[in-house]
Amino acid sequence: MSRVAVQTETTQTLMQRIEALTDSIRQRALAIFQSHNGGKTSDLDDWLQAERDVVWSPASELVNGEKEFFARVAAPGFDAKDIHVAALPNALIIEGDTTHTHESTNGNVCFCEFSEKKLFRRLDLPETIDPDRVTASLDNGILQVTAPKATAKQLAAGA
Repeated sequence: MSRVAVQTETTQTLMQRIEALTDSIRQRALAIFQSHNGGKTSDLDDWLQAERDVVWSPASELVNGEKEFFARVAAPGFDAKDIHVAALPNALIIEGDTTHTHESTNGNVCFCEFSEKKLFRRLDLPETIDPDRVTASLDNGILQVTAPKATAKQLAAGA
């Protein structure tokens, strides 16, 4: 089991990363539109295809425990160093990047289904958590995140 770094985030830094991701999708949507010379597909179809090309939203689950939330996110092929977990008071943001290169082989690659999509998953939480106490680990391709709920004292201090 490998530990994964968890950072608390400001809304500003998170919004900057989301804007950069949106820009990547926008550029891909334009490329798709241009590839069919503005043919009979809709702008929405182009945008949705671009999202699928750029971003991978993995299978996930969120369990609401008595004192904490437990999240599990499928991240096959990722190393702990490739995953970024951001903790906000009401959400967990999971991002990951991998690259794919062909190993030296004694022949030509006939086909390759590996891709370089960006893993991105936002898990909105129904209750406030303590972002400073969130922990994460990666084991056998499953990211496990534990997010302790905020105490009554923390909630009162924030109000």
